[in-house]
Amino acid sequence: MATRLTSNNRRMILTSAAVLAVGLGAYGLGRVYPPLGPSAGTVGAAQRYVNSQVTDKDVTLGDTSVPQLMQSDAFEAMVHNAAFRKLARDPNFGALAQNSVAMAALAANADAFKAIASDPRAFEALAQAARQLAANNGGAANGVNTQVAAALAVNADSFKALAAQPAALEAFAQHATAFQALSQHDAAFQVMLQNAQAFAHYGGNVAAFEAAAANGSDSAMAGAAKAFEALAADSKAMNALKADSNFFQSLAANSKAFDALSSTDAKFEAAFNNNVVSAVASNQAAFEALAANPNLLNAVVKQAEALDASFGGALNSLAVQALVGNSEAFSVFSSQPAAFEAMAVHASAFAALAGHEAALQVIMQNAQAFAHFGGNMPAFEQAAANAASNSVMAGEAKAFEALAADSKAMNALKADSNFFQSLAANAKAFEALASDSNFEAAFDSKALNSLAANAHAFEKLSANARAVSAAANAAQALGVQTAAAGARGLGAQAINFAAAYPQAFAAMSQNASAFQALAGQPQALQAFAANAQAFAVLGHDANFQNLIGNAAFGAAARSQDFANAVNSN
Repeated sequence: MATRLTSNNRRMILTSAAVLAVGLGAYGLGRVYPPLGPSAGTVGAAQRYVNSQVTDKDVTLGDTSVPQLMQSDAFEAMVHNAAFRKLARDPNFGALAQNSVAMAALAANADAFKAIASDPRAFEALAQAARQLAANNGGAANGVNTQVAAALAVNADSFKALAAQPAALEAFAQHATAFQALSQHDAAFQVMLQNAQAFAHYGGNVAAFEAAAANGSDSAMAGAAKAFEALAADSKAMNALKADSNFFQSLAANSKAFDALSSTDAKFEAAFNNNVVSAVASNQAAFEALAANPNLLNAVVKQAEALDASFGGALNSLAVQALVGNSEAFSVFSSQPAAFEAMAVHASAFAALAGHEAALQVIMQNAQAFAHFGGNMPAFEQAAANAASNSVMAGEAKAFEALAADSKAMNALKADSNFFQSLAANAKAFEALASDSNFEAAFDSKALNSLAANAHAFEKLSANARAVSAAANAAQALGVQTAAAGARGLGAQAINFAAAYPQAFAAMSQNASAFQALAGQPQALQAFAANAQAFAVLGHDANFQNLIGNAAFGAAARSQDFANAVNSN
């Protein structure tokens, strides 16, 4: 009679089978990575994530990453998960598992990808668009996008009003220089917007407008005569109008929209205050592109409102630019809110450790082992300088020696006496961040310096775990949507997808190579399409995320023992 495997027996069998499979190459484990962290019950140096193709010849008897994975709590939880067991039975699951980066993104955005995954051609076109966006969205382009995102979020209420009149916003963007000149003469400007048809005849004849404004000969100006006289005397404003021959016609063509936006003082101030006018003038092309696509414009405004709300309406431009410009990093940070709160409190120390990622990763993976250095930085400095003699630091001895020799970094740590205790108090959260496959991308100098530069804003935000997650999601969405608006030749499908599913499109753009590879793997796409509902459930399961985030997952999934194990329950 068959007996039911106990958890311990199953783990012993899995370990033996996996070690044998790895040692002999019996199941052709073609992609093997070193483990991301130490095995349970041990404290040791972190193993660096290696993102490279490994062949069967590289599989060695000493590699224990697969059996360690199959002994993890995450794997044990998935063994008992009906949705995951269903996936393991799918004959195409192995193909998808080899692209765990894309699989994680698919699971996290299952509803968004469900329909398009069943259409390989449409999926391939979308993947190409995401790759194009990733290629375009760098350097100066990324700087423009973060500025636009910041302007939208800081002035969310104003752009919500403008989004209700997209034709007016488009005209505003097209004639931003003239709008900026007139914004210094609010009373006259408001009259012009409220009565745009009455000023249409000045189109192409700004000299006549200047004369009428100076002597009060036009009845439309009579209610604000002094304001128009001041405008006529402003040579800079007059020159801006003279340089824009179509300004008055554009106002007249959208007279009802401009009247709606300026019919009361409160509405006028909301839509055309100096901050908004300056933002549009500084990013003219981006706002013109957004206004030309009302669906994307409304979607962007929605994300801007969400981002503003996450900061309690006390958002500042630099904090938004930090979030949007490092959205992938902050998405990683937000997955562990307790760790993020500690990072915000000790932001200067983390910034000082930027550039020493290997040492930082060891510290985070073994926070309890470093707790005794709290308040005794000279002892840490000495230990790091002789890292080869320290069992925890030895695996990254060169990295710790470099850290000890960095006087700026050491001074920052000495100035923060509670740094190591704070990490130890949140050891599990920091270990999870250090084991994330995106560790190197998240804990780079750019992200950590941005955190430090806006430490006060992020410290306040970090006190609310939900707000941290909401801010990270909204920033990611806002970033990809503003980038999509400014990208040339992206295509209607991609624009609409970015509007409706910004997080999904952001994931595609940030992992463009992985999705490009997935588009060329019909079996992998079929596995997702056939199990979209299961992925929707698993996408919110932390154990599933931890399992597929482990670098050894792809290798393990190709083993028949893996499938047997998850189905033995």
